[in-house]
Amino acid sequence: MSHSPVAERRAVEKWNKNHPIGTLVRYWRGELSGAPSGTGRTRSLAEVLGGHTAVVWIEGCRGCVALSHVEVVTGAQEGAA
Repeated sequence: MSHSPVAERRAVEKWNKNHPIGTLVRYWRGELSGAPSGTGRTRSLAEVLGGHTAVVWIEGCRGCVALSHVEVVTGAQEGAA
């Protein structure tokens, strides 16, 4: 899949505007089907990695995760995470 650098920058800008460092998220390291790979708090602002993929770094997770594979944990879900 080809990523548009402009679209990825926009995704990063939107993410950073709405989600500060420390946001609780679920993340998937592979396919989005099934259970998430983990849950953790973001430890960075989102960035475009290699000029082509919007990513964020998550505590307890080795490497970064594409924003397309991250879901914010909200409200009542937070207590269950």
